[in-house]
Amino acid sequence: MVGEGVLQVCLHHSAIDEVIIINRRSLGMKHPKLQEYVVPDLLDLKSIEAYLHGIDACYFCLGISSVGISQEAYEKTTYELTLTMARTLLKNNPQLTFCYISGQGTDSSEKGRSHWARVKGKTENELHKLPFKQVFAYRPGFIKPMHGLQHTKSFYKYVNWLYPIGRLLYPNGFNTLQEIGMSMISVTQFGCSDFILNGKQITSTANRTS
Repeated sequence: MVGEGVLQVCLHHSAIDEVIIINRRSLGMKHPKLQEYVVPDLLDLKSIEAYLHGIDACYFCLGISSVGISQEAYEKTTYELTLTMARTLLKNNPQLTFCYISGQGTDSSEKGRSHWARVKGKTENELHKLPFKQVFAYRPGFIKPMHGLQHTKSFYKYVNWLYPIGRLLYPNGFNTLQEIGMSMISVTQFGCSDFILNGKQITSTANRTS
């Protein structure tokens, strides 16, 4: 859902000339700005590496739930896959800005009880060590989806009414998907002093014009 929403924001933003998406399966979308590469095994990017040059930013939105899978499978997708993509892109694009969708509750110490939070924290920490031009870890809480997306979970139609209340009472934990996409474009263009962006930072950077 997040990836599809960020893609839509990018495709309609005047500052972006081209969008490359890398998927396991085709999204089935056509757009003048869009180039898609289908790679069944995202841990092996050799088949498309020659095409991954001249890229200004990566908005890495792939993620899975830790519910119902082994710790090894969760770490393979959340940590290994993310770092494989990051290192491949960095090798070909040393001035890259990398934006990583993490999540509220991520454990930067890597020592807490929650396995998913430790793995997310480990992933953030390793990304931060890489010599990108800029790297940002996004930690949204509740995300209000955009209209018309194909991959919005059905439960959102039952809980979206909570968004205005939650935003009012706890603004650091509630963002729109539009804000996340706009924030990523903003920090790419104008930078940001923070490595970790929580809800309030996402909102403030999304609304910047310089």
